[in-house]
Amino acid sequence: MENPLFINNAISFQSRSSFLSLPLLIPALKTPTKARERKLIYTISKFYNISSSSGTRAMPSGEDNGAVRNFKLNESTFLASLMPKKEIAADRFVEAHPEYDGRGVLVAIFDSGVDPAADGLKVTSDGKPKILDVIDCTGSGDVDTSTVVKADDSGCIVGTSGNSLVVNSSWKNPSGEWHVGCKLVYELFTSTLTDRLKKERKKRWDEKNQEAIAEAVKQLDEFDKKHTKVDDTNMKKNREDLQSRVDLLRKLADSYDDKGPVIDAVVWHDGEVWRAALDTQSLEDEPERGKLAEFLPLTNYRLERKYGIFSKLDACTCVLNIYNEGNILSIVTDSSPHGTHVAGITSAYHSKEPLLNGVAPGAQLISCKIGDSRLGSMETGTGLVRALIAAVDHKCDLINMSYGEPSLLPDYGRFVDLVNEVVNKHRLIFISSAGNNGPALSTVGAPGGTTSSIIGVGAYVSPAMAAGAHTLVEAPPEGLEYTWSSRGPTVDGDLGVSISAAGGAMAPVPTWTLQHRMFMNGTSMSSPCACGGVALLLSAMKAEHLPVSPYSVREALENTCIPVGGSPEDKLSAGQGLMQVDKAYDYIQKLHAVPSVRYQIKITQSGKSAPTSRGIYLREADFCQRSTEWTVKVEPKFHDDASNLEQLVPFEECIKLHSTGEGVVKAPEYLLLTHNGRDFNIIVDPTTLSDGLHYYEVYALDCKSPWRGPLFRIPITITKPQAVKSRPPLTVFKGMSFVPGHIERKFVEVPTGATWVEVTMKTSGFSTARRFFIDSVQISPLQRPIKWESVATFSSPSSKSFSFAVEGGRTMELAIAQFWSSGVGSHDTTSVDFEIEFHGISINKQEIILDGSEAPVRVDAEALLLLENLAPAAVLNKVRIPYRPVDSKLSTLSAERDQLPSGKQTLALLLTYKFKFEEGAEIKPYIPLLNNRIYDNKFEAQFYMISDTNKRVYAMGDVYPETAKLPKGEYTLQLYLRHDNVQYLEKMKQLVIFIEKKLDEKESIQLSFYTQPDGPVIGNSSFKSSVLIPGAKEAFYVAPPAKDKLPKGVAAGSVLVGAISYGKVSFGVNNEGKNPEKNPVSYSVSYIVPPTPIDVDKGKGSSSTCTKSVAEQLEEEIRDAKIRVLSNIKQSTDEGRSDWKKLSISLKSEYPKYTPLLAKILEALISQNNFEDKIHHYEEIVGAADEVIESIDTDELAKYFSIKSDPEEEGAEKTKKKMDTTRDQLADALYQKGLALAEIELLKGKKVVDKEDAKAVEGSSTQPDLFEENFKELQKWVGVKSSQYGTIFVIRERREGRLGTALKVLSDMIQEDGSPPKKKFYDLKISLLEEIGWAHLVSYEKQWMSVRFPPSLPLF
Repeated sequence: MENPLFINNAISFQSRSSFLSLPLLIPALKTPTKARERKLIYTISKFYNISSSSGTRAMPSGEDNGAVRNFKLNESTFLASLMPKKEIAADRFVEAHPEYDGRGVLVAIFDSGVDPAADGLKVTSDGKPKILDVIDCTGSGDVDTSTVVKADDSGCIVGTSGNSLVVNSSWKNPSGEWHVGCKLVYELFTSTLTDRLKKERKKRWDEKNQEAIAEAVKQLDEFDKKHTKVDDTNMKKNREDLQSRVDLLRKLADSYDDKGPVIDAVVWHDGEVWRAALDTQSLEDEPERGKLAEFLPLTNYRLERKYGIFSKLDACTCVLNIYNEGNILSIVTDSSPHGTHVAGITSAYHSKEPLLNGVAPGAQLISCKIGDSRLGSMETGTGLVRALIAAVDHKCDLINMSYGEPSLLPDYGRFVDLVNEVVNKHRLIFISSAGNNGPALSTVGAPGGTTSSIIGVGAYVSPAMAAGAHTLVEAPPEGLEYTWSSRGPTVDGDLGVSISAAGGAMAPVPTWTLQHRMFMNGTSMSSPCACGGVALLLSAMKAEHLPVSPYSVREALENTCIPVGGSPEDKLSAGQGLMQVDKAYDYIQKLHAVPSVRYQIKITQSGKSAPTSRGIYLREADFCQRSTEWTVKVEPKFHDDASNLEQLVPFEECIKLHSTGEGVVKAPEYLLLTHNGRDFNIIVDPTTLSDGLHYYEVYALDCKSPWRGPLFRIPITITKPQAVKSRPPLTVFKGMSFVPGHIERKFVEVPTGATWVEVTMKTSGFSTARRFFIDSVQISPLQRPIKWESVATFSSPSSKSFSFAVEGGRTMELAIAQFWSSGVGSHDTTSVDFEIEFHGISINKQEIILDGSEAPVRVDAEALLLLENLAPAAVLNKVRIPYRPVDSKLSTLSAERDQLPSGKQTLALLLTYKFKFEEGAEIKPYIPLLNNRIYDNKFEAQFYMISDTNKRVYAMGDVYPETAKLPKGEYTLQLYLRHDNVQYLEKMKQLVIFIEKKLDEKESIQLSFYTQPDGPVIGNSSFKSSVLIPGAKEAFYVAPPAKDKLPKGVAAGSVLVGAISYGKVSFGVNNEGKNPEKNPVSYSVSYIVPPTPIDVDKGKGSSSTCTKSVAEQLEEEIRDAKIRVLSNIKQSTDEGRSDWKKLSISLKSEYPKYTPLLAKILEALISQNNFEDKIHHYEEIVGAADEVIESIDTDELAKYFSIKSDPEEEGAEKTKKKMDTTRDQLADALYQKGLALAEIELLKGKKVVDKEDAKAVEGSSTQPDLFEENFKELQKWVGVKSSQYGTIFVIRERREGRLGTALKVLSDMIQEDGSPPKKKFYDLKISLLEEIGWAHLVSYEKQWMSVRFPPSLPLF
């Protein structure tokens, strides 16, 4: 395999469709979704912070940042718009300072992985290597290479896949030890690349399969022409065989499922470094390509900066890193194009087209892959922590992270703690995306928008970007924030968005996309744009020997921004504004003599010690109707290496405090601040404010250096809601006018007692289609913001209706925004009327728990607002089964990847759980303590794997478990937890998890309702519905499910869970109560499964007295005890085998005709696997099987099964059981004898005949066939095509040359078996396919073997 990469079809800038038709990664396009459903969407996408082309209008932002009117694009301005730099003044800065283009700066890209072969990412502007390291921090590409082998005389080794591999004789390996492992290659590829490869491979496979079908049809046709009449039995079987071949090939074409080829990996030490090579023959068309010996060996990228590709077909770059003394090989590929795109925006360098350069083309990078390929590129705790370790280890200057999600608690969690350490101690500057969940307030995501030590970046679009990159017919007149860019404040009042930068670009993408670059937009793009801008500043600071500190850089950025928008409230969208590199540089030059300090703000309401916050956020009506006093503690924080005497003691600042709203926010005028900090009070009086959004700041100026601008800011956000006083409770907003990008924010105090709203939106006044975001947000303590969102497209003036849940007594923000690009050029103003009607049924129980008894649960329902239809509906449609671990292992992880910057070692706890399903099930693990939190979680990481007894992995996941379909069988769930605190992990050793099984429609239980407590037992007084009158309570009972309705096999202690709803909306939902979750408001209902009833009839039928004497009973007990001793003898040693043989001979002489003994001896012989003389071993099995057969009276057995016995007759059940057992023993003996005869036949190369029979027919032309005779005898007793005995039928058909019939029966056996696949069946299938000559099917089945029967479980 060669390292140069295969690249095809660079994007054409003249064609719109060449890039706009490309699908964006996880676009933030919204669908009408209830808030609780949207939470699931977060768990799936965990927004990369990429979005579709949409945005939010802002006010003019200056003539130098792309906000120009009536401009025309030319080629240069068009190309420049594709990689925006003018907006943040990066172009001017580099033009003025060409050597400050990022040189000397190292940036860590925390993302989905960066392709080192991508266009523009090979070298810097001054010729240095662009990417210094490429690391998979997630472990998703790890291969277990702990198996060590040695080459034979011909230089061959056997890989863990079973393939024979030829080692290149020129490779140095002084020890002669080769570490081997293997990997399913699709596990390394993105779904997009996998889909492309599957299409290509399916096309080739179809061609070969069609050839095989054509040949099989030809053979069948020739047979039919040659044999016009088929009367002979053998002739019929031969024709059936040919027909089976045709049918099989056609069926396989329909069921084809490409799980991908397996690649072998080999690792060795060449005397200096560890090296690795891959065998990728399975990816190649030509048999001579992709061989191990042809691979150019690679070592860790950091050492030699070399990479490879798997094949020209995939064109996918890979990097190999070796860890743990050669026992782990990390194959690094990207998990999406996102990371390469982000890296390109930061620092791509194109010598021939500088307009397409990234912001800092001179900067160098390390790629830290945090997007786990096993989870579709979602980040994991392991990936995040290892990335921080790598950034510190490489002495990076900057980190960019364009990942995030909503969080429960801002500025909290294990990752946040480690980020604080990296920023405060190691002086890295951390920049991250704010999120794509706008336009509503309080939608910033973690960590970028919620963490104090991270610079969160919003997404801005300029007119030039709109006209060029977005190819709009008419650009907006001013620059503005994209509509979807997340807004502040955080739930604890912090601003959320620090600064803004250009939020879209045409940037490099990986080579496997078969193009040079792609357009994406989102805060994922604005973050690296800002990061590149900061790299320019650091480049200048390093060149001029100015001290670098994240504190001073942040101060310079925030105090030199150009405001986006003309009102104070616009800061919640764009932060301090659009960053300006040149102005920040000027600021930093003046700042170098000022100590680097960050100002930690902690605010509490006066008289209270908790909760603390970073801003003041008055959102609820109560706070907006009175004056409140707040205590602010300001603490100057220095870097950890600051000197006590030289920096901390002398620090003293005279600060003048300013309020931007003197009539509302009052603060002291001056403050003398020392290192130990200072408290002061702020009074906020919103009583005179109008309804709506108001934003103020208290900011601090240095009296000696007022030019610095604010040293710190205290954001004060007030969302004064309007009260709903009308009855029925109805709020109408009429005649709202919208132009592209305009946002209307309405704040309403949701009436107490309201639980859902019904909304109607009516539009008018336009001629072309209009697109709107409609968001609703409420904030409740210790919850993620409760958000409902929808996108509504109006092709013509019309109305749409929505319904969603609300929480009574809390402020609801309703944000309505016309897309920034929707309606541009039409110049029509859209008029919108918005009507909100509040509904509600208040209940006394938020969660219904049925305790397993027969008693129902009473529910009190009340309508406080207006008449409501009370129509309860409840369903139990899932069962949660609790499990405790059967094993726990605590280990210390390798220091290579898992030693924290503090020097602490990361520990891992591996918990093992076992469970079993008697039939196929759709399941999901549920870990209440850990699920649904990644950033706001004090545990570092969690990851689980579910595998069957063959080690096949059926499901993997982390904090957001997903549903998996499992066939019946036994399973193991391994849960992997990480932390550096051993006490935390010790407490988790008995962690309870649930396996949540989805019930199908037949098993789901619809609960009943009654007006009386005895209703469930008596069966009367059922309750269906009624009308609730405001102020009047009504009660009813929720009945537990009937015991005979419980799903089969549900154990005591399991919990049936589902949903219950009480009301009906006037539109949109009509499911007749079958699915309460379709209602806008539903609640949890659960039922604890009680112990099973005692079977009082058990044992009644076996009360007959025993007729045997005590001596006979004793003799039987002794006999059975001896047999048990024989069964327990281990035959793994020579001594054990000798003891077993002696005892078996002794027992046979003592009980010569006792069938159970003889069956046990046969069973033991079959289980032996350490024999040398195979023929003798199989002859012993034949002899033992004959002894079992001879011990059974087959005539008596046949007579019993030919006569239908009376089951009510005394002793009939016992007799039946005995006869069934005897028949099974006979059938098993015949079956094992047949298998042994077939093996002897194969070893001798001729049919096995009985010696006595052979003498009897000596001289005759027909020799007796012992196998055939045995088969016919077996056929009398059991179905020989069943999965239990079908192997013998397959062997028989194979002996007769009817391979098609053999394959058909074998395929049916495999399908009917149902339990985890048996390897012997698939080995037999492959051998039949090889014999029949269908090479493409042999290859296909061998690939599947690695899926069904992997050599080991994958690494975590």
